[in-house]
Amino acid sequence: MDYYPPLYSNNCYHIFNRGNNSENLFYKHDNYLYFLQQYDYYLSNYLETYAYCLLPNHFHLLVRVKDFNKQKIELKKGLKTLTEPNEIVSELFRRLFTGYAKAINKQEERTGSLFQKNFKRIVVSNEFYFNQLIYYIHANPQRHGIVEDFKKYPYSSYTSILSEKPTKLLRKETLEWFGSKQSFETFHNREQSLKDINGWMIEDD
Repeated sequence: MDYYPPLYSNNCYHIFNRGNNSENLFYKHDNYLYFLQQYDYYLSNYLETYAYCLLPNHFHLLVRVKDFNKQKIELKKGLKTLTEPNEIVSELFRRLFTGYAKAINKQEERTGSLFQKNFKRIVVSNEFYFNQLIYYIHANPQRHGIVEDFKKYPYSSYTSILSEKPTKLLRKETLEWFGSKQSFETFHNREQSLKDINGWMIEDD
C-alpha cells in the first residue's frame, strides 16, 4: 500500500510515525505535553485534528487539511517559497520532528535520528473507516498492553473529546459524526472488530 499520498486541502488523513528503529519517542510525562505543544505551534494553522494518540514509540493522528484555497498560504524554506498543501504540511512536520528530536537528544544524551524519515499517511475517504479509525486510535494503548483500559490513558484525545474544557480538537464535529456524546461513549465501550478495515490500516505492531 502507498503510505505517502499527497496532502490536499479538505482531505482527511490518518497520519502515523514511529521512533527510528522503534526506539522510544516519549520518556516521561513532560515529553508528551511538549510534543502536543509543538504540534499545535507548527501545524494547528494548517490541520484540524479529530483524534490523536501518543504511545511511547509511535503516534497516530486523524486530521483534515484546512482549505488552502480560501486564503493565500505560503511558507518560506530557505530561498524557496512553498505554496502547495503537501509541501507546506510536510515541511512543518519535518520542523516539528527536528525540533522535538533535538530536545529529546539533549534530555537523553543521545545522538542521531529520533523519528523514521517519512511519516506515513492514508487518505480517509470512507465513513465506516472514519468511525473505526477513531476507535482504533483511542484503543491503541490497550492493544499494545500499555494500559488495561484505554479510556483512562492520559495521552489520547478520548477524554478531551468527552470533556467540556476548551480544546482545538474538532470535538463538536467528532461527536456529531457519532450522533451524540452518549453514542460516542457507547461505541467505545464495545470492543470493535477491526478486521474489516485491515486493508486501510497502517501497520504499527
